Amino acid sequence: MSFTKAPLLLLGSSLLLSTPAWADETGPTKTPSRPKNIVIMIGDGMGPSYTSAYRYYKDNPDTEEVEQTVFDRLLVGMASTYPAGVSGYVTDSAAAATALATGVKSYNGAISVDTQKQPLPTLLEKAKSLGLSTGVAVTSQINHATPAAFLAHNESRKNYDALALSYLETNADVFLGGGQKYFSPELLAQFTAKGYQHISRFEDLATITQPKVLGLFAQVQLPWAIDEKDAKKLSTLTQKALSLLSQNEQGFVLLVEGSLIDWAGHNNDIATAMGEMDEFSNAIEVVEQFVREHPDTLMVITADHNTGGLSIGVNGNYSWNPEILRNISASSDTLALAAISGEQWQADLARGLGFELTEEETTKLNVARMQGLETMAVAIRHVIDKRTDTGWTTGGHTGVDVQVFATGPASELFNGHQDNTDIANKIFSLLPKPKKPKS
Repeated sequence: MSFTKAPLLLLGSSLLLSTPAWADETGPTKTPSRPKNIVIMIGDGMGPSYTSAYRYYKDNPDTEEVEQTVFDRLLVGMASTYPAGVSGYVTDSAAAATALATGVKSYNGAISVDTQKQPLPTLLEKAKSLGLSTGVAVTSQINHATPAAFLAHNESRKNYDALALSYLETNADVFLGGGQKYFSPELLAQFTAKGYQHISRFEDLATITQPKVLGLFAQVQLPWAIDEKDAKKLSTLTQKALSLLSQNEQGFVLLVEGSLIDWAGHNNDIATAMGEMDEFSNAIEVVEQFVREHPDTLMVITADHNTGGLSIGVNGNYSWNPEILRNISASSDTLALAAISGEQWQADLARGLGFELTEEETTKLNVARMQGLETMAVAIRHVIDKRTDTGWTTGGHTGVDVQVFATGPASELFNGHQDNTDIANKIFSLLPKPKKPKS
């Protein structure tokens, strides 16, 4: 399916007349079949404006239609994201991940503990206790807020070293992502003693054919996708996790996170954000293909919250220009670093941006360049935003609802509007029932 590139008035009329698939809830309710495998995918910070922007970013300008993305294809509902009342209406990643991992709301900063700082059972813990394999594949450090909330318990997301240490007790089968700096040689030795294969080079993934694996491919987070064209690292990690976890005949639960969508949103870096959206989209398509080949697999996708208050169009301008973004070849961080250190910085920056700088832009950038790396990176983002008519309301999070996407057995459970805790509780209900001991 695609969207016709009609004038705005006509397009608006058609949208008013259209009905989403998840709005039709008539007819008898059927008990959904129970999936053997469950893949939970979280686009960190991926509010609705990100999926809309990504659609236009990927659109083929030579066709009459605006082509659908995987997000359009799999959309089934929406979810609210607010944390426990003590933290107000705007969640952080830790509280949101706690809700998605445990079905219970908690305070901002909590890693699967309640408001009294008591541990809450997580989906991955429950799955492991029932004999399923479990794992995480993320682009942040593996002990960052989202994966940590599915694996561990701590009163603060900032306790990275303690979270890394606690992973020893999870018995998860697959850890793939960044975070090497949080795993000392002594801690790595303890993982090895428990049967984990530790790798730190991406090319070594091919040598891993059996769980358990601790793959740490960066000191902290993985590189920006836009800086490593066609690397598709999250897709590779996801494919490896699926191949390892699916060796368990009883099934598995896997968490996949496009972590750096959020990080790009915090930076208000639209080009880098679209690169991370592309990375996450590619990983979704890997799982979608796995679902086709293994129809007993459920895939549920959502965001933990919205980051940045991204606006498609700004300052009264009825336009957005993603064609400019398609020609940008590096993140603002990388472009700024090259501009700070390079003698021919103007020409180099123009090549990286894919457009010639105006005299006004050059003057502003030159002033920023004299003030250091971060100021230069911000100035580059401002140039891109002005050229593309991209707006942002914050460097933090917003409290808007996020989308829910699903396919596979029992995916209809996620139709319509729900709270983020409902997503977790529905998944809990789909886990196998404990076997009764023989009398």
